[in-house]
Amino acid sequence: MPASRRDRRRRRPPRHPAAAFLIEIATILVFALVISFVVKTFLFRAFYIPSESMESTLEVDDRIIVNLLAPELLDVERGDVVVFEDTEKSWGASADVETNAFQDAMTFVGLLPDTSSHFVVKRVIGLGGDEVECCDDQGRVMVNGEPLDEPYIFDGDAPSEVEFSVTVPEDSVWVLGDHRGNSADSRSHIDETNRGAVDLENVVGRSTAVIWPLDNFGGGGSQREPFDSVPDP
Repeated sequence: MPASRRDRRRRRPPRHPAAAFLIEIATILVFALVISFVVKTFLFRAFYIPSESMESTLEVDDRIIVNLLAPELLDVERGDVVVFEDTEKSWGASADVETNAFQDAMTFVGLLPDTSSHFVVKRVIGLGGDEVECCDDQGRVMVNGEPLDEPYIFDGDAPSEVEFSVTVPEDSVWVLGDHRGNSADSRSHIDETNRGAVDLENVVGRSTAVIWPLDNFGGGGSQREPFDSVPDP
């Protein structure tokens, strides 16, 4: 190494310990934000539950983690709790929760749950090609002729007070809220062209876990067992 370069390095003043510490902390924070953004964009994303339509599985103000690999890489099945985007803004979602600029930035990078009103949480009852109808002589919803015993329905609610018979369009899901008496779901859109079904392209992912509040910490609410006996369409 030329002498002049060695001399310049020798003459460089040492970095102050406090400055070095701050630079190290800033670097860690930047990496953490980048990792959080990547996770939120491709793997997992947090959402906020604004309404009572999924009680008692998901309560108002619950924060849930959603697996973004479904339905692109992982199948969405009957009984799964999913988040989908209300692209037509016709599902009667509640108003957006008020946020400030800092909260919006934290939501963007994935450190706070998304509180946007155009995301809806429901349970998948039927897949493309399924015949979903209500009700049998015991008041149960049927899928492909098989009656369902649904343990997740809100205590005191009937499986449905509305009669319906629907063939779910291909590449779609037909969804209901667990609080059947307080849920604007596929039944409310049964007279539309898609018969109340949600296009799989609009499904953001499958609910994986409740992460807040800690009293409600646990699974995301999906229950496939009640559909085990449902035959293929």
